[in-house]
Order: sequence, then C-alpha cells, then structure tokens
Amino acid sequence: MHAITIPEPGGPEALVWAEVPDPVPGEGEVLVEVVAGAVNRADILQRQGFYNPPPGASPYPGLECSGRIAALGPGVGGWAVGDEVCALLAGGGYAEKVAVPAGQLLPVPGGLAVDQAAALPEVVCTVWSNVFMVAHLRPGETLLVHGGSSGIGTMAIQLAKAVGARVAVTAGSKEKLERCAELGADILINYREQDFVAELERATDGVGADVILDNMGAAYLDRNVRALAVNGRLAIIGMQGGVKGELNIGALLGKRGAISATSLRARPLEEKAAIVAAVREHVWPLVAGGHVRPVIDREIPMPDAATAHRVVEDSGHVGKVLLVTPN
Repeated sequence: MHAITIPEPGGPEALVWAEVPDPVPGEGEVLVEVVAGAVNRADILQRQGFYNPPPGASPYPGLECSGRIAALGPGVGGWAVGDEVCALLAGGGYAEKVAVPAGQLLPVPGGLAVDQAAALPEVVCTVWSNVFMVAHLRPGETLLVHGGSSGIGTMAIQLAKAVGARVAVTAGSKEKLERCAELGADILINYREQDFVAELERATDGVGADVILDNMGAAYLDRNVRALAVNGRLAIIGMQGGVKGELNIGALLGKRGAISATSLRARPLEEKAAIVAAVREHVWPLVAGGHVRPVIDREIPMPDAATAHRVVEDSGHVGKVLLVTPN
C-alpha cells in the first residue's frame, strides 16, 4: 500500500507519499481500506518531530479515518467485511489501509457519505469526552469554546446546542464568527479585537462560563479562570499557546472551579473503547437525525498532504480538512 511517511521531521514538504508494507490486523483488530482521513493539529506536531506515536501504533500520521472493512483479525465479532466505518486511531490514517482495534470503530452514520465520516471520530470523541463525560455540561449552562470555527469548535457548538446549552465562541474573523453563528453559537467574540473575559461577562450578566473548552493552554490560563462561573469547569485539550502558565489558585478557589486536561491518543484501549461506545450511544442518533453534522472545509488528495497541512497551519479553514485516498 501507499502511506504518507515522514523520513525526517520538518515543514509540510517532509510529508512523503511512499510505498510501505500492508498492515496486518492482530487480535481484536480489523483492517480498514481507507477512503478518507482528516488533518488534526497533532499531525502537524508529529511532522515537526514533537509528538511521536505511542508504542505499538502506526508510525504514519492520522488520528481518524473512514472506509470499508477489508479483513477481520482473530476474535472480532459484530463486524463484517464490506461494512462502512469510521475510526478513532492512534496513528496511520494517512494511508490506504490501517489496522484498527475493533473498540475504536463506528458505523458510518445514516445520511453521510463514507468520505464525510472521516471528519467525525477525533472531534466527536474529544468533545464528548471532555465537555460531557468530564465537565458534565448540562442544559441551560453556558459553554465557552475557544477556536469556535475549528473542527473541534464546530462540533462543540452543535453538541452543546443539541443538549440545550448556551454557547459562546472565540474566533479570529467576522467571517468565522458568522459561520459559528450559523451552527448555533449565541455569543460571538473576535479574540483579535475583543477581550473575551469582558465580553463574556457582559453577555452573561457577570456570571461567566460554566464550562470552557480550551485549545490554547498556558496563554489563556489566567483569563480562563477569570472567565469561569462559580463551580465552573475548565477543560484543556491543547497547547497552542504554550505549555507553562501561572495559576492563581486563589482565583480558582474563589470560583470553586475545576481544571482538567486530557488527550486521546495515548489512552489505554479500554478507555478509548468506552468513549467510542458513549459517542455511538449519545451522538450518533443526533448525526443520523440531521441535528449534528460534520463541517468540512475541503477535500485534498492524500498524496498532497503537504497542501492540507499548509491550509491548517494558516488557520484559514472552517471545520475539517480531509485527505482522500486515490481511486
């Protein structure tokens, strides 16, 4: 098969479409013939040499894909060759085939084409696990999403609205904020021109956000704590703004607040399977019913993954950038 390899870390040009050995599904795994993968910020870090795959994972980038089951490994039940699926991966999505633990498979939801489903697994599992399983967002509460026009952001807006929450977002342009509003965002904050803490206080009569989904990390830590409502929960899922910040514990105590920080890639298989099962139970009916949909900015041929990485690094996209395997 062919896959995107990284012979040496570097810029987008470091991504090389090359012939590599076919994966073989092991115990409890299935082999998926990939139709499409999706680009995540973690893939860029891996390309740069800062985020290696966990032990035993595929060396190729790609944390989600969609396609059709080509073979079943030993001990796999409930799936059949030819089933259309999408999958949460620890790596290997930028390839024509990938071996996937069966617990990380999801059926392609009704109403979606196979390629579109590649935009779902990583973002849905990230949002559901952090916003709902950890931070326990409830109807009537306010969720603040940083980077509302991203793949994570566009999904968080929709899922929060589906459960009856109020949604505030930050984004870097009027156009991106308009797209967020189309998805249901109630409070629109341009982080280039406005102080999100002050804007959120005005919009919530000084209450703040019950849950904050943050992709920035250190750069936003102090302001996120100030933006929390009493009993608020801050869920950190990224480090785009750095890894070390100063925490005002007094301010956090005053809010009776909680901070969590999680990632998906290195979690044990049973934890990933539990998240995937929860997503299938709670989110898949919303997708099949048309209440939640993947937001796809564009599709790019997988051999040209370098172009896709440039698009994501330039932050000119809204939603997900997909990589489609050659016919």
